[in-house]
Amino acid sequence: MLFSSSLLAIVGAGEQPSLSPRRLCLFNTTTGHPLRELNFLTSILAVRMNRKRLVVLLQEKTYVYDINSLTILDTIDTAPNLKGLCAFSPSLDGCFLALPACTTRGSVLLYNVMELQSHCEIDAHRAPLVAMVLSSNGMYIATASEQGTIIRVHSVSEATKSYSFRRGTYPSTIFSLSFGPSMEIPEILVATSSSGSVHAFSLGLGISQSTAGQSSPQKLKKKRSRRSNSFLGSMMLESVTDALDPAHHNVLHNAAPAGVKSYAVIRKVDKITDPSISETLACRVTISILTYNGYFQDYILSINNQDEFLWSLARGFNLLLDDAICS
Repeated sequence: MLFSSSLLAIVGAGEQPSLSPRRLCLFNTTTGHPLRELNFLTSILAVRMNRKRLVVLLQEKTYVYDINSLTILDTIDTAPNLKGLCAFSPSLDGCFLALPACTTRGSVLLYNVMELQSHCEIDAHRAPLVAMVLSSNGMYIATASEQGTIIRVHSVSEATKSYSFRRGTYPSTIFSLSFGPSMEIPEILVATSSSGSVHAFSLGLGISQSTAGQSSPQKLKKKRSRRSNSFLGSMMLESVTDALDPAHHNVLHNAAPAGVKSYAVIRKVDKITDPSISETLACRVTISILTYNGYFQDYILSINNQDEFLWSLARGFNLLLDDAICS
C-alpha cells in the first residue's frame, strides 16, 4: 500500500496468468479496479513505493519507475538477490534504496532514486546480509548479517559507522529490523530473531544527562563519532571496538516461540517533555509484533533519558482463532 492511500501494488503467487508472480498490478481500492499492469521476465521478489517512485526487484535487476506516469527511469543490475532483500526510505529529501552489493559478504549498495545514481557502497559485515532497513528520513541504515550477533547502523550521507549493537553472543537469524517513524527525536530500532526475543535499541536518546537536550541526530552522531575515533579505538580491531560500543539495549524475551518467524514494526513514537525546561524526558513507543504461528501483539515500550526500558502488553490476538489475549 502507498502509505494510507487507496493504491495497492499486488503480485500473485500462482501459475495462472492473473496470479503470475511475474505480473505487478497497481490496484485502486476505492474504485475496485486495476489501474495498470506491468509484466516482467522473471518473478517479482519485492515492491517498494513512495509518492514519486515505484521500485520493483527481480533476482538480478531492479527497476525504478516514475509512479505517476509509470515511465521506467532506470534499470540497476544487481548481485543475485534470491530473497528480494532491500530497504527503501519514503522521504523525498533522503530517498535512498539499499540493495545487497555482494553474495559473499555484507556489502550494501545505496542508490539515490530521486537523482537516479549510486550514492555509495558500505562494507557493513563480513558475512552476507540477511536484513536491512533505512530510517524514515534516510539518515541511517541498519543491517544484520547471517551470523546475527551484531546489528550495525551507518550514516547514509557519510557512509560511516555510527553505532554497533550486540544482539547476543550466539548466532541467530534476524527476521526483521524496524526504525521508528518519528523525525523529531533520536531513532529507535527494534529487531526480531529466531531466538524468539525482540531487541530494542535507542540511538542516543539517553546517552547521558549532559547530552539529553541535544535531540538533533546530527549532534548525537558527531558526539558518537568522536568517541569512536579515540586513540584506543584506532588501535583495536573492529570486532573489539564493536563490543565496547554502548548498548542502549533492552530485550523482550519470549515474544514468539524460538524458531518461529516474527516481524516487529514501530508504528508510533511519542515524546514526553518537561515544558519548564523544554527537554525530552522520555519517549513512548508503540510496537506491533506479528508471528508466523498466528499471533498479533501490540506492546508499549517506555524509554527515559537514562535509557531505562519498560515493556507492557497493550493487546494481543490469535489471528487464527480470533481470540483476544489482552485488552
